[in-house]
Amino acid sequence: MATTSRGRAQDRAKVAGGQDHEVRYEAKKEGVSKVEVKDTIKKVGNSRNKVEADLKG
Repeated sequence: MATTSRGRAQDRAKVAGGQDHEVRYEAKKEGVSKVEVKDTIKKVGNSRNKVEADLKG
């Protein structure tokens, strides 16, 4: 796991549903709305792989 310049752990394998910029990024990447991304995170959890798989399928 990578660390930030402040030494904090950074986990890119997860989507932070409370972070608008992350939700916006996933929505744009998958071609869906931010609401759909947030609903998917609630449904399948915040694993980036699961979120992307659910949005594609």
